[in-house]
Amino acid sequence: MAEVAPAPAAAAPAKAPKKKAAAKPKKAGPSVGELIVKAVSASKERSGVSLAALKKSLAAGGYDVEKNNSRVKIAVKSLVTKGTLVQTKGTGASGSFKLNKKAVECCSPRRLRRPSKPSKIAGAAAT
Repeated sequence: MAEVAPAPAAAAPAKAPKKKAAAKPKKAGPSVGELIVKAVSASKERSGVSLAALKKSLAAGGYDVEKNNSRVKIAVKSLVTKGTLVQTKGTGASGSFKLNKKAVECCSPRRLRRPSKPSKIAGAAAT
């Protein structure tokens, strides 16, 4: 008449910690962004390179554009936001792109700053 609840199952055996899947080896070779910068710099077009022409040059270089189409678009957008590329036409990943001459010129010859000498006033106050 009084129903007894089934006894709790014996404590489940401790699960072995899951091993992480072997990390895939990173493919050797330049990144998509580097390939894009090379393709744009190789172009002689004054108004820049369109996305379609960029994809054609990447495909001619042996890059699988159909498989990695989203990576190409993301890389182009990130290069524009970084300032490496300038978008001359269009918005987003579409349109024409060319190298940003200002970014190339200003960042190439970096000058090292000399550490400033401690001022005499600060040294006199310490003694």
